Amino acid sequence: MGNALTHYLKPDVMPGPDVVPTFDPLLGFESRKERVMIATQEEMESAKLPLEFRDYCAHLAIAYQACRSDTFPFVYKCAHQKHEYLTCEYEDYVLRMKEFERERRLLERQKRLNKAA
Repeated sequence: MGNALTHYLKPDVMPGPDVVPTFDPLLGFESRKERVMIATQEEMESAKLPLEFRDYCAHLAIAYQACRSDTFPFVYKCAHQKHEYLTCEYEDYVLRMKEFERERRLLERQKRLNKAA
């Protein structure tokens, strides 16, 4: 909501969509668990998983895809796997939005501190 306009008006405090985080990931945290991919590259290739599904939820996408192929045409039996996959995708989305907001707020803080100094 207004991301493009804000990026145009405040480019120094608005991170772009493909910007690598500039701050320490542990800044403000005592400890933080690093995210790791559960599915390996070989597993995703052997399952012929499309590139757009190769993210942190790929292991659930592989399970859902396998269930669909095993139970076809009764794909309604895979509702549990589908729910797990979509929940993982939603949680991944929320986490990415939180990281984006954290980066934006840290950039604003850095700008404010530089201005005061």
